[in-house]
Amino acid sequence: MKNDVIITISRQFASGGRTIAKKLAAGLDLPYYDNELITLAAKESGYNEEFFENAEEKANNKFLYYLSSGLGNVSSWGTDIALDDKLFLIQADVIRSVAARGSCIIVGRCADYVLAGNPNCINIFIYSDIDHRIERAKNDYHLEAPNLKDAIIKSDKKRATYYNYYSDMKWGQKENYHLMLNSDSIGIENSVKLLTQYVELFVEGR
Repeated sequence: MKNDVIITISRQFASGGRTIAKKLAAGLDLPYYDNELITLAAKESGYNEEFFENAEEKANNKFLYYLSSGLGNVSSWGTDIALDDKLFLIQADVIRSVAARGSCIIVGRCADYVLAGNPNCINIFIYSDIDHRIERAKNDYHLEAPNLKDAIIKSDKKRATYYNYYSDMKWGQKENYHLMLNSDSIGIENSVKLLTQYVELFVEGR
């Protein structure tokens, strides 16, 4: 794209958000970052990727002090900050770095919060009805948990806990996003078309 645009996509589990993000990136010919961020963060920090994948979704009071004191970057924290919080800050630095390179799509990982104030950002939240999410979990993720509904809700709670604590905002709250989309209302392909048009209008309007 001629003008830089950073698209962050948050999503409920099994809402189709990742599929939509990949298709949107392909259609707009933009770099796509999801698990790739973990690989980059691991390379940047020297920590094993498993540390990022398995990091507990919580933070401590000292971490919030670091953020509120303007110390929210890798170069400013000392040795006494918790490992999980270090991992978050490392990942946040990676998100800022890829965004600084130019247009891209970033999935999850509090990217909307990390890039808050960036005028080139479009923050999107994808959600879906629970029945469709159960079917998608079976078909796309091949999950056969005894109670998929409970598993899906638990996954969302983990995402919300992580986001709410590290961002001090509320996951899924409409005020945090430019656009919220129920992927069931028009389907995956039409959702991609709608978001493509939205991005084009966003760029034209600047």
